[in-house]
Amino acid sequence: MVAPADISPTSDSQKLARARQIDARRKRNTRLYLLLPGLVIIGLFGLMPLSITLVYSFLKPGSYGGVEWVFSLDAYVQFFVERDIFDDTLSPNWAYISIFSRSIGLSFGATLGALILGFPTAYYIASKPAHQRNFWLFLITLPFWTNLLIRTYAMLIIIRDQGVINLALMNAGIIDKPISILYTDTAVFIGLIYSYLPFMVLPLYASLEKLDLRLIEAAYDLYASRFKVLTKIILPLAKPGIVAGCILVFIPGLGAYITPELLGGGKKLMIGNLIAIQFGSSRNWPFGSAAALILMAVVMLALLLYVRHGAKGARHG
Repeated sequence: MVAPADISPTSDSQKLARARQIDARRKRNTRLYLLLPGLVIIGLFGLMPLSITLVYSFLKPGSYGGVEWVFSLDAYVQFFVERDIFDDTLSPNWAYISIFSRSIGLSFGATLGALILGFPTAYYIASKPAHQRNFWLFLITLPFWTNLLIRTYAMLIIIRDQGVINLALMNAGIIDKPISILYTDTAVFIGLIYSYLPFMVLPLYASLEKLDLRLIEAAYDLYASRFKVLTKIILPLAKPGIVAGCILVFIPGLGAYITPELLGGGKKLMIGNLIAIQFGSSRNWPFGSAAALILMAVVMLALLLYVRHGAKGARHG
């Protein structure tokens, strides 16, 4: 009689490992299915328009709008230099460079102004009893219940020559004639701070709320001055909120459109207004696409520098 072939059975450890692999694959597929709707939306409404913008930036503008499917770098060159119509010499395009630098300057100034105003506000809210904080946060977020366009019109009424501020100062006898604020960089600066101040307050509050007040009391017990308590304890612990708030104010402020359009009167353009003009009245779609991508590159560079600095800080403890 012939003995059957000797087949060794699968060990329990191999079965367990295979079951774990199947379970991990099932969980990975489940996560993928859950992410799929979000990825589709990002692809359709994010990556696809960005890809079209990228392609258009390397084409030539059409005669009456649109593009001509001819590869060209003129849109990027036009942003930085201009060609003389008589001798074809190149010179810096100070008009566009000034608009870009104004955008960065106003956004940086608005970020700094929002930080100066937002930090005491957030600290005040965080220092209130827990049952009162929601009320103050409600007041901070209340302007967001109104459309940005309406809020900007309200600011226009306040700072115009016959606005609330000038009338109050004239009635008080402080000034004899209205102060011209509207349609200046100052008006745009004020409007940007007003529009994005809550974006600064909320991250700061989230950091300051976790602040252990016993550390401040200990610092005072060790005869630390108010300035040292602020710079050595409060600010370092609030750094994540400061960075997050600055990013949330600087980036949307850099591409702002409504605020400089209304409060600047179309005379104090920012990069967002320049891009809108190129896709509108100028009908220069490649240049508008190039300007948008240059703006995006500046924002990405700033974020990469922050991430790199944060990684270095984490490595050094």
